[in-house]
Amino acid sequence: MNSGKPRRPDVTTVEIIGGPEALEVGLGSYDARWAEAYLHHRHRILDALAAVDVDIEHIGSTSVPGLAAKPIVDIVVAVADITAEEDYLDGLLAAGYELRVREPGHRLVRTPTRDVHVHVYERGDAAVHEYLLFRDHLRTNADDRALYESVKRALLSQQWNDMNDYADAKSDVILAIKARARAARQ
Repeated sequence: MNSGKPRRPDVTTVEIIGGPEALEVGLGSYDARWAEAYLHHRHRILDALAAVDVDIEHIGSTSVPGLAAKPIVDIVVAVADITAEEDYLDGLLAAGYELRVREPGHRLVRTPTRDVHVHVYERGDAAVHEYLLFRDHLRTNADDRALYESVKRALLSQQWNDMNDYADAKSDVILAIKARARAARQ
């Protein structure tokens, strides 16, 4: 149980294991198997972290019916203390996931085939709320869903030497959509 204080200071730098990677996958039409893959990995994560209290959600484009996406299922896992890696990271690695990113407030593990990314945050982290806000809005707003897909298609017509650069290039449209999502909730 987390007393509200981290066990140790969090990391202060970004560590990307393996370095930059070119974006090598394109968009595919929505595939219902993405939801099935999420459920499979949800159970795998719950089994790996049976002794840990976690929240798990399907996020990203594969979580939005009708939205074209890269065939990479994104999952967010919220834990009590991000600095207590021994509580969750060992179990995820034992379950076959590989550590890709360690940065302040966030860890990313993924499958060796790179088709599932598991983002780990501390429970209550604003990033988790932001992922869910964006996902839920795109699930219900066809105009913003179409806008987001068109931006992704335009960006993917370019070559990206680092997948993170592609993700960063979507930031402006994501921020605009999230602003509309917040306004719609008021």
